[in-house]
Amino acid sequence: MPMDAAEIEARITAAFPDAKVLMVDMAGDGDHWAARVTSTAFAGKSRIQQHKMIYAAIGTDMGGELHALALQTFVPETSGD
Repeated sequence: MPMDAAEIEARITAAFPDAKVLMVDMAGDGDHWAARVTSTAFAGKSRIQQHKMIYAAIGTDMGGELHALALQTFVPETSGD
């Protein structure tokens, strides 16, 4: 059974409480997802490190219940105040 968007988002926000997560069902099948994740935890990390952090948050279901996940990761912009 595929992993739904709410479960993916819950796992990401459990690992990164400040995360803003936007989920998109890429194929309409509930099995191929895209996630746009913004978190301060990504500051100073490479894109590869950021993506590995997300995969670790999802756990062993990545590649099983969750067949595919396209990621975009961002660090929140800070105001110059």
